[in-house]
Amino acid sequence: QVQLVESGGGSVQSGGSLRLSCALSDNTFRTYCMGWFRQAPEKERERVASISFDLSTTYADSVKGRFTISRDNITVNTVFLQMNSLAPEDTAMYYCAARPCYRSEYSYWGQGTQVTVSS
Repeated sequence: QVQLVESGGGSVQSGGSLRLSCALSDNTFRTYCMGWFRQAPEKERERVASISFDLSTTYADSVKGRFTISRDNITVNTVFLQMNSLAPEDTAMYYCAARPCYRSEYSYWGQGTQVTVSS
């Protein structure tokens, strides 16, 4: 069973930065496509960023230029989300997700990590 463990959430003031990490318990990590999602209270889940096995990335318009997704396939099976210039509207529960890249839907989800940005 593939497991995802997130870390790095917390509280920060507007304009601050946080770095989220997500470790995947599978030695074939580099074959997975990884994504970060978020969900704020009473809002739909939103895909924030994704990264493929070939390091190609996508971002939601709301975070372009502020967030950066990256992955380390060599030393650790981990994907990162560097979040800069955080704003109160970025407050949400952030989830890491993984899927084999040949599949279209994410199969595995982490437990979530809370990010709170105060003004």
